[in-house]
Amino acid sequence: MAGSPDGASTATAPAARMPATTLTVAAFPAIDEIVRAALPAWRQLHPDVDVKVVSREVNDHHTAMTTALSTAKGLPDVMALEVGYLGRFAQGTGLEDLSRPPYDLRRFRDRFVGYAFDQATTPAGAVLAVPTDIGPGTLLYRTDLLARAGLKEADLTRSWDGYVEAGVKIKAATGAYLMAHARDMKDILIRTGLRPGEGLYFDQDSRPLVTSPRFVRAFELARAVRRQQLDAKVTAWSSDWTEGFKRGGIATQMSGAWLAGHLNTWLAPGTRGKWRAATLPEGAFAAYGGSFFAIARHGDPARKPIAFEFIRFMTMDRAQQLAAFKAQDAFPALLAAQQDAFYDQPLPFLGGQAARRDWRDAAGHIRAVPVHKQDAFAREVIDTELDKVLDRGKDIPTALADARRLLQQRARR
Repeated sequence: MAGSPDGASTATAPAARMPATTLTVAAFPAIDEIVRAALPAWRQLHPDVDVKVVSREVNDHHTAMTTALSTAKGLPDVMALEVGYLGRFAQGTGLEDLSRPPYDLRRFRDRFVGYAFDQATTPAGAVLAVPTDIGPGTLLYRTDLLARAGLKEADLTRSWDGYVEAGVKIKAATGAYLMAHARDMKDILIRTGLRPGEGLYFDQDSRPLVTSPRFVRAFELARAVRRQQLDAKVTAWSSDWTEGFKRGGIATQMSGAWLAGHLNTWLAPGTRGKWRAATLPEGAFAAYGGSFFAIARHGDPARKPIAFEFIRFMTMDRAQQLAAFKAQDAFPALLAAQQDAFYDQPLPFLGGQAARRDWRDAAGHIRAVPVHKQDAFAREVIDTELDKVLDRGKDIPTALADARRLLQQRARR
């Protein structure tokens, strides 16, 4: 070629693109996969901004974020947070208040499911995270087991007492358990009947609520389930839990809508067509899970604007929200992503039921539950006391009083 005496080209290869900025996003399954899947579209919009995803299991991730926020070392530019952990972060000073300039997140509030946005809002009005997915509560049940017991869906949903009574008939007719663990009954009932301003475990003045009627009823019904041997005594995500679904040993499961997708894709795909989704008993509405994106207050100031832009891309871009729903069953927190023909499609796993429409309707009825920094600790305390009731026969008033005493000691720490 011209330009070289020996015929070799003197043209130089174009230099590899060197991003001007690299954002670090800390996440957990399946948020990490959702972020990675969105990166090609992000790079088209921002070719000079690379994204590095740091992924850990959910508990390890939140432990790492707690440490990073307290030491201001190893902070990511964007962190994913699960709603169950949001309280311990929201009442500290480690997260950026996104309601303030230059973010002004409140102007986007109407774009999101109301309760999800409010979950990330402190009593003082700071908005510390942006919702990306939600978990509308649903009751999943096996139609074949109900049929063998001579029951209909209404027998499960008419009342909580009726739900337990149906479990007795299911057990007698099929040998299957009504639920995986009696704790599941407690988990849903403490989320029903909350008064405005009440948190799950604490009121707005950090006073424990665990001796209130909703906790008493939750413990009583959980005890009724155990006494009648209606629970398999297996915990969520254990191998026995999975086997219970695969072998038809568990007739119902109350959870977030996302569980139907997990059952279909990897937990129990062989049971396709045998499940249906229903509303929770007594017309209850509750949220199971939900994810958020946040920015650390002590993160690199130079990268905060593009970090917020990335969060907007993940949470306010309709195409990205729908893609996450379709790929990972991450129910969109963005309202615009809840209007799509995808919601009308029949779900083969649920026997052709168009359940996404029902889950969308349920999401519109859920109210925000204020979070508290001691929520995670409170759940451990309540679970421990319930185990004492179920396994050792401890009386319920004493168990709840003991829980209240311990939570009073920790509430203001």
